[in-house]
Amino acid sequence: MADLPFWLFGTVGGNSPCISVSIESMRDMIVFDAGSGLREFGNWAIREKPKPERYHLFFSHFHWDHLQGLPFFSPAYDPSVTVDFYSPMEVLESALRGQMTEPYFPVQMEVMGSQKKFHHLSEPVMLEEVEISFKKMNHPGNSYSYKLRQGNRNFIYATDTGLSAEDFHKNGENAAFFENADIIVIDAQYTLGEAIEKYNWGHNAFSLAVDFAANWGIKHLILFHHDPAYDDRKLFGILQSAGWYMDRMGIKGIEISLAMEGMEIQL
Repeated sequence: MADLPFWLFGTVGGNSPCISVSIESMRDMIVFDAGSGLREFGNWAIREKPKPERYHLFFSHFHWDHLQGLPFFSPAYDPSVTVDFYSPMEVLESALRGQMTEPYFPVQMEVMGSQKKFHHLSEPVMLEEVEISFKKMNHPGNSYSYKLRQGNRNFIYATDTGLSAEDFHKNGENAAFFENADIIVIDAQYTLGEAIEKYNWGHNAFSLAVDFAANWGIKHLILFHHDPAYDDRKLFGILQSAGWYMDRMGIKGIEISLAMEGMEIQL
């Protein structure tokens, strides 16, 4: 059994992006993106005791794979719940309401019984003692990364970004956002060959994600936004290749993980 490959023992999963963050001192839930994974998260949340009464939902951008779970988010239909939506993009409310209209969907957002609030971000937001800041990244139509900071702990969500030389440049803005983060969940969709073929598609090769984590002294790198054409064998091969690449480049001190459905990380 010990000699069998990891990919035989579990399933990475096929839902599109949705990550939740729970803070020990907060009853509210923080969520990044509303991909199809939001449906399963919502079904889990309504079974919690006590169940969360407020959700803070931050959007990286409004491409379909980051929106499609919202109409199926069970807590949003509960009148006792408040859902706060956040984005630096001015189209926030129209984009979310627009996907829940004919002919795209038969149920309009007004049917959701929750209290809904829309927040256009122009500066970092404080949720009790948690600060959430954002940074525009390279992706067709733009995409935003988010940094969650509580005390001396830092978590970055950076999906759908094609890293460029400017992102590695050690200026004040980049350093304030990326340097010495504890965890980064970052787009690592391609192999290097695929990244070259799909230049400017707004996604990364796994090796570039490793270089980026090393450049900024990030402690834990989580490879995210998997290509839907990849099976588990291919994805675990990418994880293995990322480790080999790190060893070959002499990079030390970075933990590398593959994002999987149901993964829980305590910081």
